Amino acid sequence: MPSRLSLYLDLIRWNRPAGWLLLLWPSLAALWVAADGFPGWHLLLVFVLGTILMRSAGCCINDVADREFDKHVKRTVQRPVTSGRIGVTEALMVGAVLAFVAFLLVLTTNFSTIAWSFAALLITLAYPYAKRHVSMPQAVLGVAFSFGIPMAFSAVLAGPPLELLQPSAGGLELTPAGLWHAIDGSVPALAWWLMLGNLFWVLAYDTEYAMVDRDDDLRIGMKTSAITLGRADVAAVTGFYLVFLAIWTAMLWTRVNPWVWGTMLLVALAQVVWHYSLIKDRTREGCFKAFRLNHWLGFTVFVGVVVGLV
Repeated sequence: MPSRLSLYLDLIRWNRPAGWLLLLWPSLAALWVAADGFPGWHLLLVFVLGTILMRSAGCCINDVADREFDKHVKRTVQRPVTSGRIGVTEALMVGAVLAFVAFLLVLTTNFSTIAWSFAALLITLAYPYAKRHVSMPQAVLGVAFSFGIPMAFSAVLAGPPLELLQPSAGGLELTPAGLWHAIDGSVPALAWWLMLGNLFWVLAYDTEYAMVDRDDDLRIGMKTSAITLGRADVAAVTGFYLVFLAIWTAMLWTRVNPWVWGTMLLVALAQVVWHYSLIKDRTREGCFKAFRLNHWLGFTVFVGVVVGLV
């Protein structure tokens, strides 16, 4: 049993927390912005645990979808599903259990957030297969990894269940219009702008990740942004970072303390320069290190939001 447990932990990348940290920081930052400060322990716990669970479930789905491709990539050939140490059905069962527990957490929020969670799940399921058909599948991942932002706003701002009911001749009834108002009305334009900005951050770090495997991906016919961008990859990654920071700055400058945000921005820009130095020679080691350390940039922005709202 301990051996099986170790395989499951390997399957969900338990020893590599950078993956769920990349999901966590923008979601928590959105919670703080939506609540204009500390969002409360309940929502904090839901989003922290939910993020870890869903990222782990996503690893199970991704490994099953990519098991044949991963056999030809140096970095992934020893993954549990690819190497045959865990079967496809077993991996999917583990992912389903993790996703179900995450859904139970979402059930403690409100109808709007529950509805948005289904959209997030569909995009998560679609991403592994986008790599076969989309020239920049990192954009699909960007949407999936940014969906915690509108869900955070929805969790904070959604009204009571009664807003689902609309007046009618017979009293109150559930209508499609009322249903849509409950879902969409709790997510302001600010959330979508922050989500767009975060998508560019995902493009930046996942392109770095794709640069690590570019030679292998070219050989097996996988589509990635690193391949699509070609020799423009380093410039594009740097540009993606800058667009991310520019959008978040434009959206939050009047909402947070400008001195705090300005200080955070200097620290973040210094990290962008550091990332450029790591990836400019396009070495596997440098690109992988840049990807792994991206969670510090997310943490820096999160701190800027939290302290800036005090």
